[in-house]
Amino acid sequence: MSHIDPTPGQYAPDPHAHAPYQPERRRTGGARRAALTIQTVADIAAGLLILWILLHLLDANEANVFVEFVRGSAELLSWWSQDIFTMDTEGLRVLLNHGLPALVYLAVGHGVAARLNRA
Repeated sequence: MSHIDPTPGQYAPDPHAHAPYQPERRRTGGARRAALTIQTVADIAAGLLILWILLHLLDANEANVFVEFVRGSAELLSWWSQDIFTMDTEGLRVLLNHGLPALVYLAVGHGVAARLNRA
């Protein structure tokens, strides 16, 4: 004997009832897009700085057009942190003076994006 109707007194869910209350999402598509844009710009900036550090440490040919572009971009992005660290070793100086802005851009960019996503 098989039947699918509930026994008397047993709760039967109403198939036409609405889903339980779910809070309205306040995030708009614009806020998510802005957060993604900020995060992407921060990632690209940090990526260029890290790429320049690697190219410098690996003694890349600085006469190459691509290396010149990466170096110019890195110098532009890290203008505010130049010569914070003055080391005798050139590689360590480049690592610290360009690594710090990369970390700052990542932290600030991802922090702002996370804040926008929570809003």
